[in-house]
Amino acid sequence: MDRIDEKQLQPAGKKRLRTVLPKARKTRIALALCAALTFGAAGYFGWNAWNGGTESAQLVTAVVQRGDLEDTVTATGVLQPRDYVDVGTQVSGQLKKLHVRVGDIVKQGQLLAEIDPTVYMTRVDANRAQLRTQQAQLVDRQAQLQLAEQQYQRQVNMQRENATTAEAVQTAEAALKQAKAQIGVLNAQIEQTRSTLRGDEANLNYTKIYAPMAGTVVSENAKQGQTLNANQSAPIVVRIADLSTMTVQSQVSEADVSRLRVGQEVYFTTLGNQTKRWHGKLRQINPTPEVVNNVVLYNALFDVANPDRALMTQMTAQVFFVIAQAKDAVIVPVSALRGPGAGSGERRRATGTGGSRAKGEQGSPPPKSSPAKGAEEGGAQVAESKGGRGQGASKGGAGRTRVEGGVDPRTRFANGRAVVRVVKADGTIEPREVRVGVVSRVSAQIVSGLEPGETIVTGTAQPSAPRSAAAKGGNAPRMQPRI
Repeated sequence: MDRIDEKQLQPAGKKRLRTVLPKARKTRIALALCAALTFGAAGYFGWNAWNGGTESAQLVTAVVQRGDLEDTVTATGVLQPRDYVDVGTQVSGQLKKLHVRVGDIVKQGQLLAEIDPTVYMTRVDANRAQLRTQQAQLVDRQAQLQLAEQQYQRQVNMQRENATTAEAVQTAEAALKQAKAQIGVLNAQIEQTRSTLRGDEANLNYTKIYAPMAGTVVSENAKQGQTLNANQSAPIVVRIADLSTMTVQSQVSEADVSRLRVGQEVYFTTLGNQTKRWHGKLRQINPTPEVVNNVVLYNALFDVANPDRALMTQMTAQVFFVIAQAKDAVIVPVSALRGPGAGSGERRRATGTGGSRAKGEQGSPPPKSSPAKGAEEGGAQVAESKGGRGQGASKGGAGRTRVEGGVDPRTRFANGRAVVRVVKADGTIEPREVRVGVVSRVSAQIVSGLEPGETIVTGTAQPSAPRSAAAKGGNAPRMQPRI
């Protein structure tokens, strides 16, 4: 048997591998190291992508500024004239003449409209004729009374001389009493007729409708020629209102009505001119609420002068009740405030002894060029995202911003103390205790502890959704890295 070469016995795969790989040993080792590094880097970045490292969190900052601050309760209101009257008719009939139109300015006592007086004039004439008849009958009865008195006196004198009988005297006395009674009946009938005449004359006068007050005709409910029926209810012909002073009827939710006090400063804007403010004082809070879609609303009323007649009836007003205000104050976003007990823990994390989150905060310097207004709006959005509700949550109700735990920041921090995280020049974060004054839904007044121009932390922004879900859930299963 012929001798077989050992090279022919090697697998065909090894032959093909040797043809692909370079022959130099050093070159093969270098290629193996490069492949190992590539797979290692891919695994590292994949692991971080699935677990969302805490170092990827970025800080949201804001610059402390000066400005004006107000803590307000908002509501929606409707404008109505403070003094107005619905002018109606007290008698039924056809509206013969209407002397005014909508928009006319009238004086007190001016003739507004006329009802057809024909029926009422006939009643007055009939009663006057009946009264004259009764007065004539009274004159006749008075003459008969005088005759009865004379006859009775004659019978009495004759009885003294025994010249008449007792029966004749008694007959004369009865006739005298009967004459007096008939005069009494006529006097009562005359009084009744006069009373009826006065009522008919009043109804005749009611056919002419006069203005009970000076003002402007704001509505016209009846047309000339229309038949009005006043038997069941008084029909309204026109409405006259004094537009020099308007009343705003605003609806406040039950959650905010306890913060209102009579005499509080209040202002509002209209849909047509949202830049101009009209100011007034809270006059009245109605104790009986209105329930609209299971929402309890209380009516709060206040008056405002309207000399130029710019405000009109039924206008919609966005009302702001001023609870507290501060002028030229140091202002920061509400989201930057923390409870007083958070100071020491934040200091340790800021110095790098509190864990990986502190490293992430130190390793990501704050954006110095971020505008303060944008940071303040961002702080408001952070506060809103933790369970709060903004303006317009209810009809005419005030929006209420809540922080984590369901606590209103105006209740938690107003006129108290809090902790803010100040970004120093070297990029480190320093917790600092401050004194807080007025707090609104978005901003807070710092009485002491901060100066305008300093940079503070208002929150953190997570770049990836998996990290946010894991942070909120806490028990989310970890995904193994894909290599």
